[in-house]
Amino acid sequence: MKFDTPATTNPIDNLKVVGRPTHRIDGSLKTTGRATYAYEWHDPDLRYAYGYPVGAAIAKGRILSIDATDAKSARGVLAVVTTLDVGDRKRGEYNTANLFGGSQVQHYHQAIALVIAETFEQARAAASLIKVEYAEEAGSFDLAGAMETAVKPDDDQAPDTAFGDFDKGYADAPVTLDAKYSTPDQSHAAMEPHASIAAWDGDEVQVWTSSQMIDWWRGDLATFLDIDKDKIRLMSPYIGGGFGGKLFLRVDAVLAALGAKAVGRAVKVALPRPFIMNNTTHRPATIQRVRIGATADGRIQAIAHESWSGDLAGGKVEPAVNQTRLLYAGANRMTAMRLATLDLAEGNAMRAPGEAPGLMALEVAMDEMAEKLGLDPIQLRVINDTQVDPEKPERPFSKRDLIGCLRLGAERFGWSDRGQPGSRREGNWMIGTGVAAAYRDNLLIPSGARVRLGQDGVITVETDMTDIGTGSYTIIAQTAAEMMGVTVDEVEVRLGDSRFPISAGSGGQFGANSSTSGVYAACVKLREAVAQKLGFNSDEVVFENSKVRAGNRSVTLSEAAGPEGLVGEDTMEWGDLAKTHQQSTFGAHFVEVGVDVFTGECRVRRMLAVCAAGRILNPITARSQVIGAMTMGVGGALSEELAVDTRRGFFVNHDLAGYEVAVHADIPHQEVIFLDETDPMSSPMKAKGVGELGLCGVSAAIANAVYNATAVRVRDYPVTLDKLIGGLPEVA
Repeated sequence: MKFDTPATTNPIDNLKVVGRPTHRIDGSLKTTGRATYAYEWHDPDLRYAYGYPVGAAIAKGRILSIDATDAKSARGVLAVVTTLDVGDRKRGEYNTANLFGGSQVQHYHQAIALVIAETFEQARAAASLIKVEYAEEAGSFDLAGAMETAVKPDDDQAPDTAFGDFDKGYADAPVTLDAKYSTPDQSHAAMEPHASIAAWDGDEVQVWTSSQMIDWWRGDLATFLDIDKDKIRLMSPYIGGGFGGKLFLRVDAVLAALGAKAVGRAVKVALPRPFIMNNTTHRPATIQRVRIGATADGRIQAIAHESWSGDLAGGKVEPAVNQTRLLYAGANRMTAMRLATLDLAEGNAMRAPGEAPGLMALEVAMDEMAEKLGLDPIQLRVINDTQVDPEKPERPFSKRDLIGCLRLGAERFGWSDRGQPGSRREGNWMIGTGVAAAYRDNLLIPSGARVRLGQDGVITVETDMTDIGTGSYTIIAQTAAEMMGVTVDEVEVRLGDSRFPISAGSGGQFGANSSTSGVYAACVKLREAVAQKLGFNSDEVVFENSKVRAGNRSVTLSEAAGPEGLVGEDTMEWGDLAKTHQQSTFGAHFVEVGVDVFTGECRVRRMLAVCAAGRILNPITARSQVIGAMTMGVGGALSEELAVDTRRGFFVNHDLAGYEVAVHADIPHQEVIFLDETDPMSSPMKAKGVGELGLCGVSAAIANAVYNATAVRVRDYPVTLDKLIGGLPEVA
């Protein structure tokens, strides 16, 4: 099915199941420990061995030799596979760094060996016995120091943009702002480590893993192993968090496959936490410059956003300027991004790539501009709202209610009580309130599904879509139930298996809308098959109460299925509606903080997110997504920073003790409001994504609240007490 005209009335609009608050159908499995994650799979017919990785102790250079003699003779060791044994391999489409193979070291903790033993402890002990000789080379590890050598990426990756005449518009503006901001390297820090099990059967391999994108991984693993893609079965039905860190094939799957081949047994590999921080991907640091010129009444007449980030050679920029092209009006505009080569682990997608760090700068700059203009920060944003793409005025937004989000949020949060910076106190606590706009593009990915109707009347959905804790099982079940006129209890959902039709996968906020649209398309096929078998006119048929009806004739779905059952399979593909209309999601974040007047310690007191993101398929799972994103925003604002050893080239705080994510005690109260909205330009579901929108702007709202509390402006994240304490009031 191709979605190339705006959606009209369809079975989803009945809203008997879709849109209803429905608890996760996999919830009891997870809370009782019956959901099987990657490292936990157990087949009684397989003999399992355990692999432990060895990482490079340098950040750049070559491996001269690897001596595994002592490791191979250690108790319980079955084999040692080294990067020199494997030799150079083709790199997959979605990887920047080589995952394994060859003598070149591109970053610290790049995997260079795997020890396989009877037990995990034996493998770990033997790994420490491996001796490696290196030829170390000087590397570049500091973004600030590499800015002058940063280059413009290819236009297809990150083009410079210009509309109007920014230089003239900025020079002519009566009120201007020119400010620099920085965001640090950040880790996905998912609770479940990267883990895989591999088992070979002849020339075919099965891999149980933790992957957000089944087909991407399968293709890149086939490239690395130099085998046909059809020889790989990849399974990932449950994932304990990904946040973008499991979008692309990682070394645990590669090592498990190589180890299993070497010992002729199933091999389990889980990356230790320091490996996750230094071997896998991370969100790159940015240095950003924002310039805004406005008239005295607050109308932006010039806006520019430039950003610098770093990655390995051949890598990509962090697209931190993208939202600035679309969020606010302004006749004269420009954006630019530059990429520095850094010899750190690969920088790549982390929840809301681009918008998350970009809004950390832009939305603070908007607050600073509001202060210069003597305007309320919300009013400045409202004045500069636009209903068309500022660079292509002929291209309207399909739906845009940023103003509605801001105004409703202001009313619900008590914005009018905000006060001037540094004016509110409760005992030793300085109190502040901040706001930021939220913005994230609505991305669409082709997505397929297969839907079966059994003689028992049960609808079975099969798709390689994944569930990273987002509620995919539930919203897919709701979609099939709505389309086929049954209850959620009469739907079985099977996910995360490469034998199933290829889906959108989980990431980029595209998973929910795209995957349910794929299920919609497959259900349309199944409905047609049922109608055809019964001799019904498919345009008149009604599916409800587990029956199919046309006119005065009604048949149960069980009877319609018969002993053979019926199947519908299709893939939702996308036309050009996203080209004719800008499709985006919007929101507003409100935060109240307290800052200790003696120490500068910051505490978030309450948070509110108001989101306009099309039809909300399940308010319960959508709310969970947003409050989780808001929690990540607290970490990004106040504590999360991968500290770089700029001499040796690695992240020093490479575990969850040193890399501080927000915890329950940091989050006292959160509220989420979804505007009642549908977007027929987006999909037959009339939905959009919301899981990344909930993060966009949160950190800026916190930084703005801290300024309102203290009158101290911090432009370099995280906003830690050492950056505040020098500007706090004198105390006895």
